[in-house]
Amino acid sequence: MDMAVNEAVIQQHLIDPEICIRCNTCEATCPIGAITHDDRNYVVKADVCNGCMACISPCPTGSIDNWRTMPRARAYSIEEQLTWDELPAELTPEQLAEAGVPADAEAAPAAAAPAPAAEAEPGTVPFNSASYGATRPPWSAAHAYTNLHAPKSPVTATVTGNFNCTEAGFDSETHHVVLDFGAMPFPVLEGQSIGIIPPGTDALGRAHQPRQYSVASARNGERPGYNNVSLTVKRVTEDHQGQPVRGICSNYVCDLKVGDTVQVVGPFGSSFLMPNHPKSHIVMICTGTGSAPMRAMTEWRRRLRKSGKFEGGKLMLFFGARTQQELPYFGPLQSLPKDFIDINLAFSRTPGQPKTYVQDRLRERAADLVALLKDGASHFYVCGLKSMEEGVVMALRDVAHEGGLDWEAVAAQLKREGRLHLETY
Repeated sequence: MDMAVNEAVIQQHLIDPEICIRCNTCEATCPIGAITHDDRNYVVKADVCNGCMACISPCPTGSIDNWRTMPRARAYSIEEQLTWDELPAELTPEQLAEAGVPADAEAAPAAAAPAPAAEAEPGTVPFNSASYGATRPPWSAAHAYTNLHAPKSPVTATVTGNFNCTEAGFDSETHHVVLDFGAMPFPVLEGQSIGIIPPGTDALGRAHQPRQYSVASARNGERPGYNNVSLTVKRVTEDHQGQPVRGICSNYVCDLKVGDTVQVVGPFGSSFLMPNHPKSHIVMICTGTGSAPMRAMTEWRRRLRKSGKFEGGKLMLFFGARTQQELPYFGPLQSLPKDFIDINLAFSRTPGQPKTYVQDRLRERAADLVALLKDGASHFYVCGLKSMEEGVVMALRDVAHEGGLDWEAVAAQLKREGRLHLETY
């Protein structure tokens, strides 16, 4: 017999602070704004969450997969959750009984109904760029290993390289950092990320949480045949509003010297993966350090081409920065053969020049992109600041419309087949 749902009891959705790597995927994916965060924890609002599960698949660590049966009146508040270093234990049957919960009660979702969507013009649906991103990998992607090393048992890596990969000065400095794992297994694929634990404690005396960085090297190592990875790390000296701030982990990583050791967790990510089929076309759209996974994919393709295993899949790159001097890897990009990769750069702060963004370059190449949107072998990857995501997706929509395509149908197919991936932060 089905048990009746007891509206006084809820299945409260919680995020495990011990596993969470603060990648913001859950908050960006949630369609109703039920997830928020501070500088320590990501948490779920019990009075908003409706159990839609949209945040589950995109989470790279599984920290999102936690629920507690709770009396609705005693649901954990946002304020409580923000103080946690670990999840509270499930309430015992005796504790539930003391709260007046029948032993056979079936908990309802935390919220009885979804929170209202943001207001839009009558007859329209608010544009949500995140809803177009796939949560499954391409069919030909290699198997990804994830969560081999947890925050409670990090692996030690040794710094074997660290250099500034931009022409800019200190204020816009981006470093290419190489970490070697020695004999410790740490297999990664292009598109995955790792977490670095900065030393020291926060203002409350608690150990710092890991910070996530995308891997910038190919699967067989920054140096082929070695158990190492590279990262693309920008030194953070101001926040998004331009106010002075010192990024705890970014400055730590940028200041590392060859021979230093760091604590690493991961790897993470099982969907933002490149296709292995050699005739697949790859369109890479990025800004700043969002170039890391694109560099990894490009380098793996370059090595395949060198070995004679490359069979003609197109490679297109749309790469944006404020100036040429702030663009990571500008020099190495210029040395790549034109018949290997089609490079489109966009600079928004070049003196004397109009502001140009990656979405502008996408529209300029509409004819080529329409052909790729029609081709089932095409894969699209977007990585960079969250502020770029909507503009890029809207540009792809406009390109599709210009080519006479039904964008919603095309986008649904790209998502279903794991061919449009969005990783913004």
